[in-house]
Amino acid sequence: MDIKNFKIPKLVIGIIKVLNKAGYEAYIIGGAVHDLLLGKNILDWDFTTSATPPEIQKLFPESFYDNNFGTVGITAEEAVKQFNLKSYDWNKEKLEPSFVFDITTFRSESSYTDRRRPDQVVWGKKLEDDLKRRDFTINAMVLQIKNLKLKTKNYTIIDPFNGQKDLEEKTVCAVGDPNKRFQEDALRMMRAIRIAAQLGFTIEEKTMQAIMTNAKLLQYVSHERVRDELLKVLSSAFPAEGIRLFYSSGLLAFFLPELIKTRGVDQSGHHTKDVWNHSLDALAACSSPDPLVRLATLLHDIGKPLVRRQVEKGEYTFYNHEVIGARIAKNIARRLNISKKQTDKLWLLVRFHMFAYQPEMTDKAIRRFIRNIGKENLNDMILLRIGDRIGGGSKATSWRLRELQKRIGENLYTPMQISDIKINGNDVMKKLNIKPGPKVGKILNQLFEEVLDDPKKNERKYLLLRLKKITNPKINKK
Repeated sequence: MDIKNFKIPKLVIGIIKVLNKAGYEAYIIGGAVHDLLLGKNILDWDFTTSATPPEIQKLFPESFYDNNFGTVGITAEEAVKQFNLKSYDWNKEKLEPSFVFDITTFRSESSYTDRRRPDQVVWGKKLEDDLKRRDFTINAMVLQIKNLKLKTKNYTIIDPFNGQKDLEEKTVCAVGDPNKRFQEDALRMMRAIRIAAQLGFTIEEKTMQAIMTNAKLLQYVSHERVRDELLKVLSSAFPAEGIRLFYSSGLLAFFLPELIKTRGVDQSGHHTKDVWNHSLDALAACSSPDPLVRLATLLHDIGKPLVRRQVEKGEYTFYNHEVIGARIAKNIARRLNISKKQTDKLWLLVRFHMFAYQPEMTDKAIRRFIRNIGKENLNDMILLRIGDRIGGGSKATSWRLRELQKRIGENLYTPMQISDIKINGNDVMKKLNIKPGPKVGKILNQLFEEVLDDPKKNERKYLLLRLKKITNPKINKK
C-alpha cells in the first residue's frame, strides 16, 4: 500500500502532535504499522515515545498508568475532550469512545528470570534501543509522521530489521537471535504462530527451529496467557494451520496433549481420514466466529482414541465417544482456566454433537432436543455439525439437517422448561393447600410433561383446573 494514502485518525495525529510539541519523539508502532502496509483495518493504535510515564501523564491529564512497563493509556473519549473536537465523527474515524490508546516509553530491558517478564525495565534513550528488544521484525517497524500542521502529511517507515521485506514475503521472523527472544519471553513462541495464523504467513526457518528448541519453556507461562493465545489462533483466518504449527513446533504437547493422541487413530464408515486430520478439517470448515465453538469443533471427537474397538479388519466402533469426549473437554477447559459458563457450554457442545434426526420424531421429541441443547446454543451446535460434516467429506448440509432446522423453528417458541408454564409453585401450594417441599416440584414436573406433549395446554385456567384432577398416588402422598 502506498504510504501516501494512509488514513490516520485525527486522535492519532493529535497524540503525536502533543508529544512532538513538548519536545519528545513519538511514533506509531506494532500491529498498526504492518496492518497499514497490508491495507487492513486497524484494531490497535500503539505509540512509542522518548517521554517517560510521568511526562506523558503531565501532557495527558486524564490518562492512566497502572503498570510497571512504561505504558500509559488514554481513552478515545478523553482524547476528544482534550483536543476539543466537538463534532468528532466516530464512524468515519472507525473508533469507539472506549478505545484505549497505549503510549509506551522507549525501553531497554534486562534479563527475564521467569521466561515471561523482564526483571527490570530501564527507559531507553533511543528508538533503536526499543526496537531491538521487540519480538518480530514486522512488529519492529515504526511510522513517523511529519508536517503535522499541514493537510498533506509526510509519512516515513523506520525499519531497521527489514520488516517490510518479511511482510512482502509473508514471513514471521524474530528480531535478532530467535533463541534469545524466546528465552526472554516464552509466550512469544505462541505469538509467532498466532500471527502466522491471523495473516496467513509462514514462520522463518531459524525462528521455527528456535521454537522447537525452546518449546519446553512454555511450561513457565501461565495457563491464562496460553489460553488467550490459543483462542486468538482459533479466532484467526487459518485456525487449522495454527494448530498444525503448534504440533510441529512441539508446543501443543504442553497445553493440548489429548489432541495429539488422535493422530493415527483410523476411522471407518464414511471417514477417510484419521481423527486428527478430520478434527482439523472440521475446525477449518467451522464458520462460527466464536473461538469457543471452534474449540468445541476441534475437540468434538477427542474421546475416540479411548473408546475405539475393532469389530473386523478396517472396521471400528466408537460407542459413547461423545460422553468421554465431553469429560476430556471439561478437563481441558479447567486446565486453561476457561470460565465456568464457557466450560459448561464446551461440555454441552461436545456431549450432544452426535444428535440424530428421523422424520418420525414427534414435536415433543424436537422440543426435548431444544431443551437439552438450550435455545441459545442451537445455532452454535448446527455450525459445529456443519463443520463436522464437511470435515468428514460430506456436503455442508443434508435434507435431514434442513428438515430438523425447519422443525426446530416451528417448535422454538413453545414451553421448554418448567418456568415457561403459566402457573408456579405458589399456585400449587395455594390451590392444594400444601406446604413447600419436593411434592410441589413433582406436581409442576407432571404438568410440564403434559404441556411438553401439547403446548396448547399451557393456559393458566386449564392448569389450575388440572391440579384438582391429578390422581397420581405418588404425587398426592403426604
